Amino acid sequence: MEYFLDMDRQFSLYENAAVVLLPVPYDGTSTFVKGADLGPQAIIDASDSIELYDIEDDIEIYTCGIHTAKPIEDMRSPETMVNAVYQRTKTYLQDNKMVCVLGGEHSVSCGAIQAYAEKYENLSVLQLDAHADLRDEYQNSPYNHACAMRRVQDILPTIVQVGIRSVAEEERKNIVADNIFYAHLMYNNDDWMQKAIDRLSDNVYVTIDLDCLDPSILPSTGTPLPGGMMWYEMWTFFNKLIAQKNIVGFDVVELCPNPADKSSDVLASVLVYKLITKLIKKRQYK
Repeated sequence: MEYFLDMDRQFSLYENAAVVLLPVPYDGTSTFVKGADLGPQAIIDASDSIELYDIEDDIEIYTCGIHTAKPIEDMRSPETMVNAVYQRTKTYLQDNKMVCVLGGEHSVSCGAIQAYAEKYENLSVLQLDAHADLRDEYQNSPYNHACAMRRVQDILPTIVQVGIRSVAEEERKNIVADNIFYAHLMYNNDDWMQKAIDRLSDNVYVTIDLDCLDPSILPSTGTPLPGGMMWYEMWTFFNKLIAQKNIVGFDVVELCPNPADKSSDVLASVLVYKLITKLIKKRQYK
């Protein structure tokens, strides 16, 4: 597909759009399953299967305008990619668009978060992920996907990490104990949800590594791990979060599409559209 969702072209035009989707097909530093560079297009293609009407929110939010931008092309190094994402995101924010970045590996988030941090005061980041991503550097790069949140710590004082179930020994020194919610302590209760929300500032950027979800519902990701979040658990949390905080932007990363199984692609696509639906609906009716 050329653009997100099977909608009339007029709703995909930049000048009519409240939301810009920025594809970043980068997979330069991943270390296990390769293919995250194919994730953005897979999300766009899978959106052809989505109904435009949302049952839960009783709205067709696409009429707000959702523009699918030209993919980032500067992939010479993770540093040049991050700068390209930063520059493009900054431009869209100057035009008062809400930007959703489609990854790609998790390093693509850094440039977008830098641009958002410059626009919004009192910004914090919510990370949904299986991995802490707090290495100072990995495989001779400070912008490796395993360092993504460590680079965000250089930008912002507060990152709240949810669903974490894999931490390297060297990352422990960079963990803020009150701001990390481990999957084994989240299991079978929702006591953690309000605690996580309370740790965030008023303005929040959400970065979603799809391996935060259990591989039973999303197997097509670069580093799947058992014990992840389930679909309705995630949305219970998101509904509480959106009601209490101002979500200014988000990214969805680390989809590694499997040609033989499109279910993960569809899940990621539905996730993107439902988040847009809830965030724009709140802006329109607050």
